[in-house]
Amino acid sequence: MRDINELINPEVKALKPSGIRKYFDIAATMDHVITLGVGEPDFKTPWHIREAGIKSLEKGYTRYTANRGMIELRSAISKFMQDRYTLSYDADSEILVTVGGSEAIDGAIRTLVQNGDEVLIIEPCFVCYTPIVKLAGGVPVIIETKAENNFRLTADELRSAITDKTKLLILAYPNNPTGAVMRRGDLEAIAEVLRDTDILVLSDEIYAELTFGGERHVSIAEIDGMKERTIIASGFSKTYSMTGWRMGFACGPAPVIAQMTKIHQFAIMSAPTTSQFAAIEAIVNGEDDISDMRFDYDIRRTFIVNGFRKMGLDCFEPEGAFYCFPCIKSTGLTSEEFCERLLREKHVAVIPGTAFGSCGEGFIRASYCNSMKNLKRALELIKEFIDGLK
Repeated sequence: MRDINELINPEVKALKPSGIRKYFDIAATMDHVITLGVGEPDFKTPWHIREAGIKSLEKGYTRYTANRGMIELRSAISKFMQDRYTLSYDADSEILVTVGGSEAIDGAIRTLVQNGDEVLIIEPCFVCYTPIVKLAGGVPVIIETKAENNFRLTADELRSAITDKTKLLILAYPNNPTGAVMRRGDLEAIAEVLRDTDILVLSDEIYAELTFGGERHVSIAEIDGMKERTIIASGFSKTYSMTGWRMGFACGPAPVIAQMTKIHQFAIMSAPTTSQFAAIEAIVNGEDDISDMRFDYDIRRTFIVNGFRKMGLDCFEPEGAFYCFPCIKSTGLTSEEFCERLLREKHVAVIPGTAFGSCGEGFIRASYCNSMKNLKRALELIKEFIDGLK
């Protein structure tokens, strides 16, 4: 037999590993690291949600569910989307329960993208979109957003990137890593550009419930004429601090959800049964949990942004998610140099902006999913590091 390396799919071999994992791997070899790198709530899953999962096990509910997910959960998601966004999705045909929001993203892209289709990806962004598009045979077309536009996609940027091969636009707001959001007026301008095209939208709204400043999240599916062409990918991980439960969902037009369900049937079968019982409890009775966590995040958000600004780093004020994206160009270091030296010299882990696209050069992502004590100490150490560069 030939060398097994020669038998591996070259498309997979060509993928670059996540730019995030490198720093976790380094940190794992060190003692007493304060990490501002992890994109995961530091709260435990609220007890009443955990209890619902535990009770389902005690009652012996350990068998497969329907491929699409338990009808009780799909009905609860349908009601949530109606109550929160006045979006009507049929629980039987327009909602699919997935293994995390990541599966919803993967399934939507594999369902929609054919060889040679161009997919518009807004950067900086989470690391999964480009690799999945490539694995589906699509062609990623990057649109770089700018700090001066609050990292929002503009209608002119979108219009200039569209060609006759454009099939899909991936929107991810509130945004990881910048914390940027798209307001209703921004989305209406985007919808106007798309209105006379056949371009579909995949809207990653995993951080939808974590917005600050009193304005709720607006989904592009709420904009007139957009629901019919939009697939929403979301989930429970960030909203209810349920990352390890691996619970997500997709909402969209019935023909798309039907094809996504086929992929789900063959690749997954069904989402974890225990997690689905916990998710029902979360979405039905978890409103106070969302409010409490959002309140705490907002305090930390203000603290960390002000901390970076006081040490002389420009820092865009995030309006959603739980990250900030300070500019470190004034230090003279690249994003990777800054992060690696900070980790080795001060034992503080942050993520280089380049992990989220080349336009992230000169920035770092810092998560404020940590205690105020650790945030305070981390900022002190970052300031020491920067002062030592002068």
